[in-house]
Amino acid sequence: MQELIVNGLLAAVIAAALVLRFVIGRRPDSGMTKKQKVMLMRILAAAVLLLGLQLLPPQAFAWLDGALFPSAGRWARFALYLADYFIIGYDILRKAWRGICNKQVFDENFLMAVATVGAMALAIYENGDYLEAIAVMLFYQIGEWFQSYAVGKSRRSISELMDIRPDYANVERDGALERVDPDEVAVGSVIVVQPGEKVPIDGVVLEGASSLNTSALTGESLPREAGAGDEIISGCINMTGVLRIRTTREFGESTVSKILDLVENASSRKSRSEDFISKFARIYTPAVCLAALALAVLPPLLRMAALGLPAAWGVWLYRALTFLVISCPCALVISIPLSFFAGIGGASREGILVKGSNYLEILSQTKTVVFDKTGTLTQGVFEVNGIHHGTMEDAKLLEYAALAESASSHPISKSLQRAYGRQPDRTRVSDIQEISGGGVIAKVDGVTVAAGNDKLMRRLGVPYIDCHATGTIIHMAVDGAYAGHIVISDIVKPHARDAVAALKAAGVEKTVMLTGDARAVAEQVASELGIDAVYSELLPADKVSEVEALLGREKGRAKLAFVGDGINDAPVLSRADIGVAMGAMGSDAAIEAADLVLMDDDPMKLAKAIRISRKCLGIVYQNIVLALGVKSACLILGALGIANMYLAIFADVGVMILAVLNAIRCLFVKKL
Repeated sequence: MQELIVNGLLAAVIAAALVLRFVIGRRPDSGMTKKQKVMLMRILAAAVLLLGLQLLPPQAFAWLDGALFPSAGRWARFALYLADYFIIGYDILRKAWRGICNKQVFDENFLMAVATVGAMALAIYENGDYLEAIAVMLFYQIGEWFQSYAVGKSRRSISELMDIRPDYANVERDGALERVDPDEVAVGSVIVVQPGEKVPIDGVVLEGASSLNTSALTGESLPREAGAGDEIISGCINMTGVLRIRTTREFGESTVSKILDLVENASSRKSRSEDFISKFARIYTPAVCLAALALAVLPPLLRMAALGLPAAWGVWLYRALTFLVISCPCALVISIPLSFFAGIGGASREGILVKGSNYLEILSQTKTVVFDKTGTLTQGVFEVNGIHHGTMEDAKLLEYAALAESASSHPISKSLQRAYGRQPDRTRVSDIQEISGGGVIAKVDGVTVAAGNDKLMRRLGVPYIDCHATGTIIHMAVDGAYAGHIVISDIVKPHARDAVAALKAAGVEKTVMLTGDARAVAEQVASELGIDAVYSELLPADKVSEVEALLGREKGRAKLAFVGDGINDAPVLSRADIGVAMGAMGSDAAIEAADLVLMDDDPMKLAKAIRISRKCLGIVYQNIVLALGVKSACLILGALGIANMYLAIFADVGVMILAVLNAIRCLFVKKL
């Protein structure tokens, strides 16, 4: 019955190998490497030869016994099986020998070599069946092939991100384009990016308009439009028009270089689960080798010395060899790192860069998320939201304010100029006075205009009207008379409210906002977004203190994540259990201090990152339970003589394939 089952499996292996090699393997996008194709051919050849030998009748070699020498048929049959064994297993034997020579004996190659060579020796001694030894090696190699293909698939997802690395930059020199290495382009140079080319270095568009494919950076499938004056980041692909760009950073400091550095170094930071598996394998493998040796020697000695029974060395040696095959820790050693690697790869494809699998593990335990306000939940761009109690036309009042503030570079002044919609004519403005902590007084077309806060109005003795709107209030006085006030406020990001709701849906228990803004502004934004708690009017050091206080309250229960984008957020990002930075417009200091980077500054991506991390950790725990559970049960059965080599194949190779296929699920991210 067992031979019929094995023959059926061999036929299925041959059919599958033929399909993979000659159908999928011939496709240019199959993803199979040359080494994998060679291994597939070895599996096919070994399976065909083994099936052929199994289908031959037992007396097929009997005619050689008298023709050459006694037992010639037996040795001819052994030679063919041995050839098949070397076809499928020579590399495992070589690796096992190298491990012995390098004093790194106890690994899966050593276990497989000892188990299969021992099974072959038993078959020679008993003139038995060589099928088990070769079948064990064959199915082990099939499992290794699946593992190799799965790792390759995961690496290709990372490689897709690596494709954002530009090969050259077109520098404009003396009216001609010169193709140079991006490392050689200085800050302030003018580069030209043609349709179909990657943007090599961060910069500002001088001329041209185009659609940009930013999917490799942000995971966003829709193209983004760029025109003169727009900032543009390296790594995106120019799709339509020609762009002339003035570079604002060196290549080594550009967005694309930082992304690649983050991803390439992510694997060096291992999670606690990976460290546990590495330590476990170093102890586990020698332990099972000693247990197998004890199983082969002690029971026969006990039978002879204490029970007066025959030793039955062959029976107990077979059980020990089965024990060794079952005990291979491949499923754990391969699938756990692969799960984290796939999780990081899946997150990268969504525009979420995780600097190490240890951070992925911490993120999965996050129950409190603390946000900075400006640039994180809001766009950090001030906008005129209303003009109240005006004694003249709104457009005229706004014109006076923009002209009076035309000499200032303050964000409030810039927002007034944007709302004015035209370039201020500075010749119309004279006698500009900057009032520290108050505002500005100037003459516009000979008319005295004062623009500032309530302190300025009190200083000038102008009665003003308080505003109940939330934001920065610019009171206006024209020729000493109150003319109304302008409301300016930061713009909340489009997905900010949805992001907070998505975090709570993902299992985050508490959301907090820290800001240096006034209390009224902070509470209004927090209420609008559904934030649980808000702390306002904070200095950078105060933010660190608040985070430490929150960490103290959450100690030993859950992890805290802080999300920020500015230079002043760097200390808090470092102090939190996990720091999350905005990658597109965030400061270099914030990105450097953070453990996780959202490439398109969309806070919605944080909820997706938490979902990815929890899915990844869930798969890791599933694989640990599956591998240890099945192996423990099969080890006991093997020691009792109930499990044979075929069950050992499932306990080793079958569980490994299931664990690897389960790990690949980390690559696939559902849309929120």
